Amino acid sequence: MQTRRIADFDVSAIGLGCMSLSQAYGPAPSRETAECVLLGAIDAGYTFFDTAAVYGLGHNERLVGDVLKPHRDNIVIASKCGMTDGEKRDLNGSPARLKKTCEESLQRLGVETIDLYYLHRWDKRVPIEDSVGALLELMDEGKIRSIGLSEVSAPTLRKAASVTPIAALQTEYSPWTRNPEIAVLEACRELGVTFVAFSPVGRGFLAGGVRDASVLPQTDMRTHMPRFQGENFDSNLLLLNRFTALADSVGCTPAQLCLAWLLEKDETIVPIPGTSNPDHMAENALADEIDLEDDVMAEIDAIVNPNTVAGPRYAPAMQAAVDTEG
Repeated sequence: MQTRRIADFDVSAIGLGCMSLSQAYGPAPSRETAECVLLGAIDAGYTFFDTAAVYGLGHNERLVGDVLKPHRDNIVIASKCGMTDGEKRDLNGSPARLKKTCEESLQRLGVETIDLYYLHRWDKRVPIEDSVGALLELMDEGKIRSIGLSEVSAPTLRKAASVTPIAALQTEYSPWTRNPEIAVLEACRELGVTFVAFSPVGRGFLAGGVRDASVLPQTDMRTHMPRFQGENFDSNLLLLNRFTALADSVGCTPAQLCLAWLLEKDETIVPIPGTSNPDHMAENALADEIDLEDDVMAEIDAIVNPNTVAGPRYAPAMQAAVDTEG
């Protein structure tokens, strides 16, 4: 796979988001399946693996650390803090909590240093400068190698960058979620920050993975997202049909079309699709071989954009925890 740059690391142009191996989209897969995804990703050329303390409340970090331990010297591991307290969810960006979570993550991952460590969400009760200052202390102590932020706005990024260089900013970005285009992408380019795109295939929707929202289990977080509900979902299915037809004309899958679109957008963007399906993981890895012509890029933008997608990204309660434009 081609490589892109995050801080001092060369990483695979497409990384692996590991969340769905522990939670979020219905029941977690079996240990055997999860191992197939992670080890298959090594064989497919992935070198960038993204986890977090909150994913499965520690389960995901233990899984990633255990399975990928033999490959530690050849991969870059990213994790996140600020949303857990031991085995419960708790948004807290205080320096003491972030340092405590880091110690726990190091133990679960079985590593001495975490390559890229994100503040998972900005706790607005704590100045961003204080939270980032704690991460800088962790870096000075050798416990993390670089600092990232997740789901923050351009002004918040600039405040954080006034304390210390920020290696990466992670938020949702795909043809159907364009919020970063308002200001965040420009700020990242200005500050030399790599943009890491999570949910790059629209939480599976643009991959064609959800054509009937009624079959989603209640444990699937998409059941609480407006785009997967009622008339919004029916309207979005019409977009999916056109998007799938375009992928067919290009000669790739819809998921690959999403990823190729992101890679073509900017060479500093690193998408991290997640999956619990080994075949989908392998399919995603091939997207960096696809070159999209300008007319195809324009057609993607015409089919799926903020004016054509029905429904907001999150329900109000979840949106309240996000510090992003739009």
